[in-house]
This record gives sequence, structure tokens and C-alpha cells, in this order.
Amino acid sequence: MARVIAIANQKGGVGKSTTTLALGAELARLGHPTLLVDIDPQGHLAEGLGISSLSLEHELSDVFEGSVSLSSITRQVRPNLYLAPTNLKLAYLEPHLITQIRREDKLKDALAPVAEDYEIVLIDCPPSMGILTVNAFSAASEVLIPMAAEFFALVGVSMLLDSLAKMRSQLNPTLSVAGIVPTRVTHTRHALEVIDQAKAQLQDRYRFFAPIPEGVAVKDAAAAGVPVTEYQPESKPAQGYRQLAQEICQ
Repeated sequence: MARVIAIANQKGGVGKSTTTLALGAELARLGHPTLLVDIDPQGHLAEGLGISSLSLEHELSDVFEGSVSLSSITRQVRPNLYLAPTNLKLAYLEPHLITQIRREDKLKDALAPVAEDYEIVLIDCPPSMGILTVNAFSAASEVLIPMAAEFFALVGVSMLLDSLAKMRSQLNPTLSVAGIVPTRVTHTRHALEVIDQAKAQLQDRYRFFAPIPEGVAVKDAAAAGVPVTEYQPESKPAQGYRQLAQEICQ
């Protein structure tokens, strides 16, 4: 059975898609069959792998509608690395999911037939606590929380942890927090203070992974459609994600 990890934060711009791509690429390189599932209508996972999300014939919204299976939209993008993509069509579908029976289990049901095919499934969540993120939390066994090293991202983490407590009591009692990974970390005093404050508040209850440094290589890799761990493997962000992959496997 695959280890299913939702990568989530209610705040945007904290590096969820970058983390999903880079972590997934590194886990695959280490020999772990890994499926990336994009449940964010922005479609950044496809774009980050050099695939035009708007040109997709079928994607996750079709799976949710029931017209195709998850395996039929999944494509191999690297050795041991697979992608179930999405695009803006999922945003148009989201309001209609609210009226459907077992609407929170669409992704869970879609993943069930392929759960034995992968060691790890990483779900890239949108920056909101809507029905799409609820689907991710229903399907996942763990949540990994990227936290940008800025004050408002820390507030977002606190809100997310409150939401997760409700999800465990009402939807998925086995859901756990894999940990918090500081992202976009600079050498500024503010960034270091935010991380110190987060650890002071949360480290006794949640694991903190090694921080991911900020770096221009991340933006350049996104523009090139290649995970940063491949685009510039010796850059500090790439080194951080390699360490994160090692820690996730421990």
C-alpha cells in the first residue's frame, strides 16, 4: 500500500508545487516508485515537468466526473516518477462537487485501484480549505506542510493545523502530520526569527525537516519545465530537497 502524503498549506506562495516536484523527482531517483497527483487547478505540476496543462486531453476533473480512471490519465515522466495532471477545468468542476454524494472521497476512491503500484503518492493541494483539499486529506495518510520563512506563512500553518484536527475527528482519523518543512529560507533576520518562533510553538508536537534555502534556481527550473533537483542539482535549494527526501524516507 502506497504512503500517501498531501502537501498542503492554506497560504499560497509557500512552495507547495515546487516541493511536490522536487521531492517526488528525488524520491524517484532514489528508486521509490512515486506518483504525483495534482489537485490544484493551476496545473503547476504538469507545467513544472514541461507539459502544457491546457493541452491535456484528459485530466483529474474527468476522473472526478467518472468518465475516465486515474490510471488512464497517469503518465510516466521519469524513471519511477508518474504524474496524474490537472488544469483549470478542475476549478470549474469544484462547485458541482459540493452537491455530489461522498464528494469528499472522490480522490480516495480514484487512488484505491492503483495504491499497490507505487511506494509513495504526493498530492499537491490548492491554497485553500475547499472541497479539493478536503479530498486530499480524505485520501492521505500524512500531511507535509511547507512553511515559507515569513510571518504570514506561520499564521497559515497554525490555521492548517486547526483544520487538520477537525479533519481527523470528522473525516479521516488516521491522518497524521508528517512534519513542517521551512521553505524559501533566506539569511535575513526576519526569516530566522520566523523559523525560531515556529519551532518554539510547534517543535514539541511536530517534526521539523531541514530548511529549503531560497534561490534563483527554483524560478529558472520552473521556467525550464524541469525539477530544480535536475535543473541545477548543486544549487542550495536542490541540496535541500535531496536532504528532505532522505529525511522523509527515514
